Amino acid sequence: MDRFTRNYSIALALVILIALGFWLKATWQPKVWELDKVLTSQPQLKTYPYQFRVRAFQNGIAVISTPRSFDIPAIRFLEIINPKLAGKAQDDPEMIAAQQDLIDHQKLAMGLILGQPGVTSVDWELDTQWLADHGVHAPASR
Repeated sequence: MDRFTRNYSIALALVILIALGFWLKATWQPKVWELDKVLTSQPQLKTYPYQFRVRAFQNGIAVISTPRSFDIPAIRFLEIINPKLAGKAQDDPEMIAAQQDLIDHQKLAMGLILGQPGVTSVDWELDTQWLADHGVHAPASR
């Protein structure tokens, strides 16, 4: 191996190792995994059709995924998880009950996470991937 090839190989290997180090640092989030396990092991949340997940944790703020936002109303989500609600009005008793069930599950998820050491608040992040997987295209992030 000539000198240039050897130096080039060493430099390339260093760049790859540095990039790998940054990637590992960005993805290594044991606190997120620990908080997420709290949600995924709770029986009521485990049986709900949407699985709330902890996406990030920084400075005491836990970010939890949600299938609804101001841009994607709960009705769209509820019609996906319960097709018999399709076409029902927002004030239909079944729709109201389904909305309350979603609210109860979100409150449960939030309460569980807020009860964990080091967590001071919860933010919600729209789960655009779940929605896209179910045929709902969320508007671009602002």
